[in-house]
Amino acid sequence: MSFESAIFYVFAALLVFAALAVITTRNPVHAALWLVLAFFSASALWLLLSAEFLAIVLVLVYVGAVMVLFLFVVMMLDVNFDALRKHFRSYLPVGATVGLLVLFEMSLLLVNATRASGAAAPAGSEANTRALGRLLYVEYVYPFEIAAVVLLVAIVAAIALTHRHRRETRYQDPAEQVKVKRADRVRIVEMAPEKRES
Repeated sequence: MSFESAIFYVFAALLVFAALAVITTRNPVHAALWLVLAFFSASALWLLLSAEFLAIVLVLVYVGAVMVLFLFVVMMLDVNFDALRKHFRSYLPVGATVGLLVLFEMSLLLVNATRASGAAAPAGSEANTRALGRLLYVEYVYPFEIAAVVLLVAIVAAIALTHRHRRETRYQDPAEQVKVKRADRVRIVEMAPEKRES
């Protein structure tokens, strides 16, 4: 078995293990950490397939944007963070494990890149970013546009569902506030002084 095949099996096993940990863990913070490891493993597999652009997009979009969104949803679920901070040291083993595995994956990729740096690209091959662009915007332009319209409809529907009018919400009307007179807001009440009983 070659070194590249061994790296592939290591990353594939880590990806399956991290994906299983995401769906089996009960703690949402632990699930987020395992999901980060799964995304890094998937991007490493893309790198092994010489699809550098897709690997970078996977890291930037999913690890960057989707994980921020996921953690935002976790915060919106009204998680008791005082209890989480109380057991902060219990998260340390999971976080350290995920960090060490990501570091191990990156070192394997760097070792593989230094070994394959002497190999020249085959003649007539183009950059995979240009090939991906040609596939998306020339051959599959209509499905790509349909997917974009479906995503736009989903975004508009999500905004419409979350932006509903609430009855208990009170709004201020600046025009009515300007029209108010002193007599409408202030009432002077005269009270007789009280004597303390000694």
